[in-house]
Amino acid sequence: MGPDRETRERAATGATAATRPRTRLDQPLPPRRRLVPEWDPEAFGRLSERIARFLGTGRFIVWMTVVIIVWLVWNIAAPRHLRFDPYPFIFLTLMLSLQASYAAPLILLAQNRQDDRDRVNLEQDRKQNERSIADTEYLTREIAALRMGLGEVATRDWIRTEFQDLIRELEEHRGDRRVVFPAERPPRRDVGDR
Repeated sequence: MGPDRETRERAATGATAATRPRTRLDQPLPPRRRLVPEWDPEAFGRLSERIARFLGTGRFIVWMTVVIIVWLVWNIAAPRHLRFDPYPFIFLTLMLSLQASYAAPLILLAQNRQDDRDRVNLEQDRKQNERSIADTEYLTREIAALRMGLGEVATRDWIRTEFQDLIRELEEHRGDRRVVFPAERPPRRDVGDR
């Protein structure tokens, strides 16, 4: 019943065995095969930076000089049948050209990556400076508001000077024999309070 029923359903819908199976939308497609090999651009960039750093060192220049001197001495002083690059040194020229043709793009790639890092760092520094300026302006406004508020508050020095002025006035009035604070009278009963 099972296979006959499937055959009848396919025939009714027009589907044949050659049709491709339905793909599920909830599952990712399998990766496509490419003719060009794939590589990790970040790993390649790191490798190019390492090579560019090495090409910019004195060690590379010393090793390159040693190799060229050994190459020249071998191809001049060795027996004729052991020389692999006779006098015009065409193979040496080819090798140096090949090395330069690979070194230049690697150095440029390393410089581009460094430029990208510098650009990101510069953008982060700019944003940090903007935040610092905004914080400084906010604190300046707050300090100004506090100073304005403190201008209306009595400070210890101001109160001290006011008391000193009052004491001076009191001393001046004592000379007049006037009493600033009259002594209290003994309490008497009022006559009408009964």
